[in-house]
Amino acid sequence: MNIVILEHPRVRSEKHFNDIANSPLWSCLLAGYAASALVNAGHTPLIMEAADNGWSFDKTKKEILAISPPLLCINGVYFWEHTQKLFDLVLDLRGKGYKGHINFFGFFPTLASKLILNKVPDVDSIALGEPEATLVDLADSITNGGDFKQIRGIAGIDKKNGFTENRRPPEKNPDEIPFPLRSLKPGDTANILASRGCYNHCSFCPIPSFYNQGPLWRGRSPENIAEEIRELHNMGITDFYFVDPNLIGPGKKGKERIKKLAELIMPLKISFGMETRADDLDTATMEKLANAGLKSLLIGIESGSSALLNLLDKSSSTNQSEKAISICRDAGIEPEIGFLMFVPDSSIGDLENNISFLKKNRLLDRLERTVNLLSHYQIVMMGTSGYNNFADEARLVKSDPWGFEYEILFKSKKVKWVRDLVINTCRHLLRCMSDPESPVFWRKAENEKKFSLINNWIVEMFENLLVTAKNTDDLTDPESLKIKLIKYLNREIKL
Repeated sequence: MNIVILEHPRVRSEKHFNDIANSPLWSCLLAGYAASALVNAGHTPLIMEAADNGWSFDKTKKEILAISPPLLCINGVYFWEHTQKLFDLVLDLRGKGYKGHINFFGFFPTLASKLILNKVPDVDSIALGEPEATLVDLADSITNGGDFKQIRGIAGIDKKNGFTENRRPPEKNPDEIPFPLRSLKPGDTANILASRGCYNHCSFCPIPSFYNQGPLWRGRSPENIAEEIRELHNMGITDFYFVDPNLIGPGKKGKERIKKLAELIMPLKISFGMETRADDLDTATMEKLANAGLKSLLIGIESGSSALLNLLDKSSSTNQSEKAISICRDAGIEPEIGFLMFVPDSSIGDLENNISFLKKNRLLDRLERTVNLLSHYQIVMMGTSGYNNFADEARLVKSDPWGFEYEILFKSKKVKWVRDLVINTCRHLLRCMSDPESPVFWRKAENEKKFSLINNWIVEMFENLLVTAKNTDDLTDPESLKIKLIKYLNREIKL
């Protein structure tokens, strides 16, 4: 059966242009994995790369209607205030006479399945969690005229019973899942998913909810991962990025597994990047990875406050974070850092601990990193454990028409005051850094001195706001101060 798997267009968010919390990184491989499973089952899927091709929604609609597939599967990605455009596409397709089955899959559809199905009746079904086996069964059912609502892993609307869902257990052995289909050419970077799930349950993360509130970490074998990398290497691909939220995996077995992988891929002379938790790094594992071609590493540290790490259910410590940073540097790799400077339960003391941690570990000496570390904050999405916790405390404020994303009422008005001023200023700076005509355009290496001066100004601004908030209850009106800070910043940049 002909099937279209759609990577729909995205629209840049004015507010969230620098935030990546809307979907885990490995969402980018979901369509390829779904297509591969369908091919193996005898179907003929087409991945329609509307997002990568820069198509408009009108162009996408015309392409779908020209094919008019019996089954349209959409990897639904939440794109902030513009998400309604995705469902307008569904309504337009139906208005133009499209009669095929419309299915959504992915993180956003799984976490918001009931919301989507009740709000958009033209969506026929949602594949919950890992989509491969569910979409194969759905395609078989449509081909044979079966009742798709009985398929494990499908959520739908029953006229008699309303919203119904039937969870499918995830594949126990990820080696059994076919490699994803890709469109790559020599010189491209290939994304690799070496494991499924995560063994922790951080309150801000959607991954446990994707697996029905369970961590369910399952690592592929080193041999299976290496086989996929060799296949791509034979196509001329020499650069890779592991999109796992935690490549190494839990405990001693996790480290041994990843060291074995490093040994297998070392002869290929590839380069690669990865992400992991601080408590999973040790010197021996790091040396193996560096020798195998590791060139970039993101560590999910999240906070320099022990109290906040506990509140976030991070299950790690600041000591472990400092050790991980040192291990990376000893191996000649400067780590990137996942960090939540502002958390709704933060105190001024927590912010002081955060800035102290970042300075102590020399993480505020590069402008593009500094501006991100000082401005990232906790975002709450429907379905996460953080969402449930804040909902129980009546602290959620809906911030989008869908009710998928929420602002959280801060416990400390002072922390919120600092957050609003810092984020507003940093966003302005980030926009300047993305403008090729700006003196601080991030690719202008000749402006290293300018970058250093602005970097120091941003850090000093943060610290001054922190001192002000700590020492007075009579805080300046944030709106007027926002304007002043932008003026000061523009003067420093010389705009």
